Amino acid sequence: MMQTIDDDTFELLLETVTRFTKERLIPCEEQVEEEDDIPTAIIEEMKELGLFGLSTPAEYGGLGLTTLQEARVIEALCYAALSFRSLIGTNVGIGAKGILMDGTEEQKQAYLPILATGEMIASFALTEPDNGSDAAHIKTMAKRDGGDFVINGTKRFITNATRAGVFTLLARTDPDQKGASGVSAFILPADTPGITLGPVDRKLGQRGTKTCDVILRDVRLPASAIIGGEDNLNRGFRTAMRVLDRGRIHISAMAVGTAQRMQDIATDYAIERKQFGVPICDHQLVQALLADSQTDIAAARALAHATAAQHDRDGKAIMEAACSKYFSTEMAGRVADRALQIHGGAGYMADYAIERLYRDVRLLRIYEGTSQIQQLVIARNVIQNRRA
Repeated sequence: MMQTIDDDTFELLLETVTRFTKERLIPCEEQVEEEDDIPTAIIEEMKELGLFGLSTPAEYGGLGLTTLQEARVIEALCYAALSFRSLIGTNVGIGAKGILMDGTEEQKQAYLPILATGEMIASFALTEPDNGSDAAHIKTMAKRDGGDFVINGTKRFITNATRAGVFTLLARTDPDQKGASGVSAFILPADTPGITLGPVDRKLGQRGTKTCDVILRDVRLPASAIIGGEDNLNRGFRTAMRVLDRGRIHISAMAVGTAQRMQDIATDYAIERKQFGVPICDHQLVQALLADSQTDIAAARALAHATAAQHDRDGKAIMEAACSKYFSTEMAGRVADRALQIHGGAGYMADYAIERLYRDVRLLRIYEGTSQIQQLVIARNVIQNRRA
């Protein structure tokens, strides 16, 4: 397991992020909700803390955290609104990880240092209007034209597209190969001619997070833009799955962080709010809600940490990451529901933070593989392992 900062230094980093989250991010949540954007001053502070380069190796200008260390930092960061994490998430995870895992050394040197500092934002262009979870049936086409590829298609719900300086783009390079075969991963600079962006999406929650369509019309890229070079032609689906494997651990940590925030809010409310002459925390049915949530959070945290440690040890954790993402995100939904229930009618009002957090958390069960996709991954691995 590679580790570039010692335990004492990491604990100082974690303490700093925890303090930053509580002192700077949480007080800014209402502003982000109202303006649907993250203030520039906050973005600059996140850069200074090194949050854009958490998992980028030190040799490329990042902090080089292990998967477990990253999970712990993300859990701390996600005690605040999830929109703040979204800003750095594509650089820490899906936008940059393909380059780190499978890129050539030239590609790594060109992009990873500026992604680690936040000078450039990366974005992951996989989802399409007709293909989200069904990523093996990508319709965006990259046709060979001499030493180049000409790309046409539309990508949907692309996080940080409006901020991106570069995209990791998945496109079909061999139309004769079915399913996962014939797909390549490209490094696509955002200023390449032929790229247009759709309107910023209006969403149920996570205001301040920017997503939109990315429309590609006769976009021309050299073959050298394939992640890993031409040796990785038609092997992009493998890159995407490796990226999502670690990304699911990251999302598990997000779920734990935001669930802990909702649990703390609900507990504080239960202590302060009185009914029938006593604080509602003295009523056993309210205590049961708090107890169920705390048990859920403890189990999800343990699973996320164990899965992260396995990923550090073995370099992969396919079934375990799916288990962790599935359990943790469903757990966060249950905690959100209980926390709002403890608030009663007040929880349905926008004056209380739980209303916003309740909306924000719903997306966790959808992106980077829905809960149903995680069930399929888990079941397939269980069956394969048993047959073996």
